[in-house]
Amino acid sequence: MSRRSVSMQDLPRAGRWAIYVALAVVFAIACAFLSNWQFSRNQERSAQLELVERNYDAAPVPLEQVIAAGAELDAADEWRPVVLTGTYLSDEGVLVRNRPHGGTSAFEVLVPFEVVNGRVVLVNRGWVPPGQDQPVPDAVPAPPEGVTTVIVRLRPGEPIPASGRGAPDGQVPTISLDLVAETLSPATADALERSAYGVMVSEDPVPAETPNALPAPSEDPGPHLSYAIQWILFAIMGFIFIGYVIRTERRHRREEAEDTAATGEPADAARPPAARRKRDRDAEDEDALLDAANR
Repeated sequence: MSRRSVSMQDLPRAGRWAIYVALAVVFAIACAFLSNWQFSRNQERSAQLELVERNYDAAPVPLEQVIAAGAELDAADEWRPVVLTGTYLSDEGVLVRNRPHGGTSAFEVLVPFEVVNGRVVLVNRGWVPPGQDQPVPDAVPAPPEGVTTVIVRLRPGEPIPASGRGAPDGQVPTISLDLVAETLSPATADALERSAYGVMVSEDPVPAETPNALPAPSEDPGPHLSYAIQWILFAIMGFIFIGYVIRTERRHRREEAEDTAATGEPADAARPPAARRKRDRDAEDEDALLDAANR
Protein backbone atom coordinates (compact mmCIF):
# COMPACT_ATOMS: atom_id res chain seq x y z
CA MET A 1 0.00 0.00 0.00
CA SER A 2 1.60 3.26 -1.13
CA ARG A 3 1.70 6.24 1.17
CA ARG A 4 0.29 9.43 -0.23
CA SER A 5 2.66 12.36 0.15
CA VAL A 6 1.26 15.35 2.01
CA SER A 7 1.81 18.79 0.51
CA MET A 8 1.10 22.24 1.89
CA GLN A 9 -2.01 22.42 -0.33
CA ASP A 10 -3.50 19.44 1.52
CA LEU A 11 -3.53 21.39 4.78
CA PRO A 12 -6.42 23.62 5.81
CA ARG A 13 -6.05 27.22 4.71
CA ALA A 14 -5.65 28.55 8.25
CA GLY A 15 -3.01 25.89 8.98
CA ARG A 16 -1.00 26.80 5.90
CA TRP A 17 -1.11 30.49 6.70
CA ALA A 18 -0.06 29.80 10.29
CA ILE A 19 2.96 27.87 9.00
CA TYR A 20 3.82 30.70 6.59
CA VAL A 21 3.69 33.28 9.38
CA ALA A 22 5.67 31.04 11.72
CA LEU A 23 8.41 30.68 9.10
CA ALA A 24 8.50 34.46 8.66
CA VAL A 25 8.76 34.96 12.43
CA VAL A 26 11.62 32.44 12.74
CA PHE A 27 13.43 34.08 9.82
CA ALA A 28 12.91 37.52 11.38
CA ILE A 29 14.32 36.31 14.73
CA ALA A 30 17.43 34.97 12.96
CA CYS A 31 17.81 38.25 11.09
CA ALA A 32 17.40 40.21 14.33
CA PHE A 33 20.14 38.13 15.98
CA LEU A 34 22.51 38.69 13.06
CA SER A 35 21.66 42.38 12.92
CA ASN A 36 22.35 42.80 16.64
CA TRP A 37 25.67 40.99 16.20
CA GLN A 38 26.66 43.41 13.44
CA PHE A 39 25.57 46.39 15.57
CA SER A 40 27.80 45.06 18.38
CA ARG A 41 30.75 44.72 16.02
CA ASN A 42 30.13 48.25 14.76
CA GLN A 43 30.20 49.56 18.33
CA GLU A 44 33.45 47.72 19.00
CA ARG A 45 34.99 49.14 15.84
CA SER A 46 33.81 52.66 16.74
CA ALA A 47 35.40 52.30 20.18
CA GLN A 48 38.68 51.22 18.57
CA LEU A 49 38.65 54.23 16.25
CA GLU A 50 37.92 56.59 19.15
CA LEU A 51 40.81 55.06 21.12
CA VAL A 52 43.22 55.57 18.23
CA GLU A 53 42.03 59.13 17.66
CA ARG A 54 42.44 59.99 21.34
CA ASN A 55 45.86 58.40 21.92
CA TYR A 56 47.73 58.10 18.64
CA ASP A 57 48.97 61.70 18.38
CA ALA A 58 49.04 62.49 22.10
CA ALA A 59 52.14 64.11 23.58
CA PRO A 60 54.74 61.53 24.66
CA VAL A 61 55.10 60.94 28.42
CA PRO A 62 57.56 58.87 30.50
CA LEU A 63 56.77 55.14 30.64
CA GLU A 64 56.09 55.28 34.39
CA GLN A 65 53.10 57.59 33.85
CA VAL A 66 51.39 54.94 31.73
CA ILE A 67 52.70 51.66 33.17
CA ALA A 68 53.99 51.89 36.70
CA ALA A 69 56.56 49.33 37.85
CA GLY A 70 54.75 46.03 38.51
CA ALA A 71 51.54 47.24 36.81
CA GLU A 72 50.08 46.35 33.42
CA LEU A 73 49.00 48.34 30.40
CA ASP A 74 45.44 49.64 30.71
CA ALA A 75 43.34 48.98 27.61
CA ALA A 76 42.48 52.69 27.51
CA ASP A 77 46.20 53.52 27.10
CA GLU A 78 46.81 51.50 23.95
CA TRP A 79 48.62 53.57 21.28
CA ARG A 80 49.82 56.08 23.91
CA PRO A 81 53.28 57.45 22.99
CA VAL A 82 55.94 57.16 25.70
CA VAL A 83 59.57 58.27 25.90
CA LEU A 84 62.28 55.73 26.70
CA THR A 85 65.92 56.55 27.40
CA GLY A 86 68.47 53.76 27.53
CA THR A 87 70.24 51.35 25.20
CA TYR A 88 69.22 48.75 22.67
CA LEU A 89 70.20 45.15 23.44
CA SER A 90 71.03 44.57 19.79
CA ASP A 91 72.43 41.06 20.27
CA GLU A 92 69.04 39.82 21.49
CA GLY A 93 66.88 41.04 18.61
CA VAL A 94 64.40 38.67 16.93
CA LEU A 95 62.24 38.72 13.81
CA VAL A 96 58.49 38.16 13.57
CA ARG A 97 57.75 36.15 10.45
CA ASN A 98 54.83 36.16 8.02
CA ARG A 99 53.75 39.77 8.48
CA PRO A 100 51.75 41.21 5.55
CA HIS A 101 53.69 44.26 4.38
CA GLY A 102 54.60 45.45 0.91
CA GLY A 103 52.61 42.68 -0.74
CA THR A 104 54.90 40.01 0.73
CA SER A 105 55.27 37.88 3.84
CA ALA A 106 57.64 40.33 5.47
CA PHE A 107 59.44 40.34 8.82
CA GLU A 108 59.06 42.79 11.70
CA VAL A 109 62.18 43.68 13.68
CA LEU A 110 61.95 43.34 17.47
CA VAL A 111 64.78 44.57 19.68
CA PRO A 112 64.75 44.71 23.51
CA PHE A 113 65.42 48.21 24.87
CA GLU A 114 66.85 48.54 28.37
CA VAL A 115 65.67 51.71 30.06
CA VAL A 116 68.08 53.47 32.45
CA ASN A 117 66.00 52.33 35.44
CA GLY A 118 66.53 48.66 34.49
CA ARG A 119 63.18 47.92 32.87
CA VAL A 120 63.24 46.30 29.43
CA VAL A 121 60.68 47.17 26.74
CA LEU A 122 60.45 45.29 23.47
CA VAL A 123 60.57 47.75 20.57
CA ASN A 124 59.13 46.97 17.14
CA ARG A 125 61.39 49.02 14.86
CA GLY A 126 59.47 48.31 11.64
CA TRP A 127 59.50 45.73 8.87
CA VAL A 128 61.93 44.38 6.29
CA PRO A 129 61.17 42.33 3.15
CA PRO A 130 62.33 38.76 2.59
CA GLY A 131 65.59 38.27 0.71
CA GLN A 132 65.97 38.21 -3.05
CA ASP A 133 67.13 34.59 -3.15
CA GLN A 134 66.25 33.40 0.33
CA PRO A 135 63.24 33.50 2.65
CA VAL A 136 65.06 35.46 5.39
CA PRO A 137 65.93 39.17 4.94
CA ASP A 138 69.14 39.99 3.11
CA ALA A 139 69.93 42.64 5.75
CA VAL A 140 68.34 44.03 8.92
CA PRO A 141 69.19 47.67 9.78
CA ALA A 142 70.93 47.89 13.14
CA PRO A 143 69.58 50.12 15.92
CA PRO A 144 71.62 53.06 17.26
CA GLU A 145 74.45 52.24 19.63
CA GLY A 146 74.95 53.76 23.06
CA VAL A 147 72.43 55.84 24.97
CA THR A 148 69.37 56.46 22.82
CA THR A 149 66.08 58.26 23.30
CA VAL A 150 63.19 56.40 21.70
CA ILE A 151 59.54 57.38 21.35
CA VAL A 152 57.22 54.41 20.96
CA ARG A 153 53.47 53.81 20.94
CA LEU A 154 52.37 51.10 23.38
CA ARG A 155 50.55 48.01 22.15
CA PRO A 156 49.43 44.89 24.06
CA GLY A 157 51.19 41.65 23.23
CA GLU A 158 49.62 39.24 20.76
CA PRO A 159 48.30 35.77 21.69
CA ILE A 160 50.23 32.60 21.09
CA PRO A 161 49.07 31.01 17.79
CA ALA A 162 46.22 28.58 18.39
CA SER A 163 47.60 26.36 15.63
CA GLY A 164 50.79 25.86 17.63
CA ARG A 165 52.94 26.89 14.67
CA GLY A 166 56.53 27.68 15.52
CA ALA A 167 59.42 29.55 13.93
CA PRO A 168 63.12 28.98 13.21
CA ASP A 169 65.82 30.14 15.59
CA GLY A 170 65.98 33.91 15.81
CA GLN A 171 62.31 34.25 14.81
CA VAL A 172 58.91 34.11 16.48
CA PRO A 173 55.50 33.40 14.85
CA THR A 174 53.75 36.28 16.61
CA ILE A 175 54.49 39.14 19.00
CA SER A 176 53.69 37.08 22.07
CA LEU A 177 55.83 38.62 24.79
CA ASP A 178 56.10 35.29 26.57
CA LEU A 179 57.39 33.64 23.39
CA VAL A 180 59.85 36.46 22.84
CA ALA A 181 61.04 36.15 26.45
CA GLU A 182 61.97 32.53 25.75
CA THR A 183 64.50 33.73 23.13
CA LEU A 184 66.15 36.24 25.48
CA SER A 185 68.83 35.83 28.12
CA PRO A 186 67.48 35.08 31.61
CA ALA A 187 68.34 38.55 32.93
CA THR A 188 66.67 40.32 30.01
CA ALA A 189 63.63 38.04 30.17
CA ASP A 190 63.17 38.74 33.89
CA ALA A 191 63.22 42.51 33.30
CA LEU A 192 61.02 42.41 30.17
CA GLU A 193 57.72 44.30 30.33
CA ARG A 194 55.16 41.55 29.66
CA SER A 195 51.96 43.61 29.26
CA ALA A 196 53.02 45.77 26.31
CA TYR A 197 55.60 46.41 23.63
CA GLY A 198 56.39 49.61 21.76
CA VAL A 199 55.98 50.49 18.08
CA MET A 200 58.80 52.85 17.17
CA VAL A 201 57.96 56.45 16.32
CA SER A 202 61.43 58.00 16.39
CA GLU A 203 64.99 57.42 17.58
CA ASP A 204 67.61 59.92 18.70
CA PRO A 205 70.31 59.70 17.45
CA VAL A 206 68.80 58.86 14.08
CA PRO A 207 70.57 55.86 12.46
CA ALA A 208 71.70 55.95 8.86
CA GLU A 209 69.25 53.22 7.92
CA THR A 210 66.03 52.02 9.54
CA PRO A 211 63.43 49.35 8.79
CA ASN A 212 60.29 50.38 6.93
CA ALA A 213 57.86 52.14 9.24
CA LEU A 214 54.71 50.27 10.24
CA PRO A 215 51.51 51.76 8.78
CA ALA A 216 49.11 53.75 10.92
CA PRO A 217 45.97 51.88 12.00
CA SER A 218 43.14 51.93 9.50
CA GLU A 219 40.39 54.54 9.92
CA ASP A 220 37.87 52.45 7.99
CA PRO A 221 34.79 51.83 10.18
CA GLY A 222 34.05 48.65 8.27
CA PRO A 223 30.77 47.40 6.76
CA HIS A 224 29.16 46.34 10.05
CA LEU A 225 26.52 49.10 10.19
CA SER A 226 25.39 48.53 6.61
CA TYR A 227 25.24 44.77 7.24
CA ALA A 228 23.11 45.34 10.34
CA ILE A 229 20.63 47.44 8.34
CA GLN A 230 20.57 44.83 5.58
CA TRP A 231 19.54 42.10 8.03
CA ILE A 232 16.67 44.29 9.26
CA LEU A 233 15.53 44.79 5.66
CA PHE A 234 15.74 41.04 5.06
CA ALA A 235 13.43 40.44 8.04
CA ILE A 236 10.90 42.93 6.66
CA MET A 237 11.15 41.38 3.20
CA GLY A 238 10.38 37.98 4.72
CA PHE A 239 7.00 39.25 6.00
CA ILE A 240 6.34 40.99 2.68
CA PHE A 241 7.00 37.74 0.82
CA ILE A 242 4.68 35.74 3.10
CA GLY A 243 2.02 38.42 2.64
CA TYR A 244 2.43 38.12 -1.12
CA VAL A 245 2.06 34.31 -0.95
CA ILE A 246 -1.12 34.56 1.14
CA ARG A 247 -2.56 37.30 -1.09
CA THR A 248 -1.83 35.23 -4.23
CA GLU A 249 -3.48 32.17 -2.71
CA ARG A 250 -6.59 34.20 -1.79
CA ARG A 251 -6.77 35.59 -5.33
CA HIS A 252 -6.61 32.06 -6.76
CA ARG A 253 -9.37 30.95 -4.38
CA ARG A 254 -11.51 33.90 -5.48
CA GLU A 255 -10.97 33.09 -9.15
CA GLU A 256 -11.93 29.46 -8.51
CA ALA A 257 -15.12 30.59 -6.80
CA GLU A 258 -15.95 32.85 -9.75
CA ASP A 259 -15.34 29.98 -12.20
CA THR A 260 -17.61 27.72 -10.17
CA ALA A 261 -20.35 30.35 -10.06
CA ALA A 262 -20.06 30.92 -13.84
CA THR A 263 -20.06 27.27 -14.92
CA GLY A 264 -22.04 25.63 -12.15
CA GLU A 265 -19.32 23.03 -11.85
CA PRO A 266 -16.92 22.49 -8.94
CA ALA A 267 -13.51 24.04 -9.49
CA ASP A 268 -10.88 21.53 -10.56
CA ALA A 269 -8.22 21.78 -7.85
CA ALA A 270 -5.72 19.98 -10.04
CA ARG A 271 -5.93 22.63 -12.77
CA PRO A 272 -5.20 26.33 -12.16
CA PRO A 273 -7.91 28.93 -13.01
CA ALA A 274 -5.97 30.16 -16.03
CA ALA A 275 -5.97 26.65 -17.54
CA ARG A 276 -9.68 26.25 -16.91
CA ARG A 277 -10.42 29.60 -18.56
CA LYS A 278 -8.34 28.52 -21.58
CA ARG A 279 -10.36 25.26 -21.75
CA ASP A 280 -13.62 27.23 -21.76
CA ARG A 281 -12.39 29.51 -24.56
CA ASP A 282 -11.36 26.48 -26.65
CA ALA A 283 -14.80 24.94 -26.18
CA GLU A 284 -16.48 28.18 -27.26
CA ASP A 285 -14.29 28.34 -30.38
CA GLU A 286 -15.22 24.75 -31.29
CA ASP A 287 -18.94 25.51 -30.87
CA ALA A 288 -18.59 28.54 -33.13
CA LEU A 289 -16.95 26.47 -35.85
CA LEU A 290 -19.68 23.80 -35.66
CA ASP A 291 -22.42 26.43 -35.88
CA ALA A 292 -20.75 27.96 -38.97
CA ALA A 293 -20.45 24.53 -40.65
CA ASN A 294 -24.15 23.69 -40.10
CA ARG A 295 -25.38 26.88 -41.70
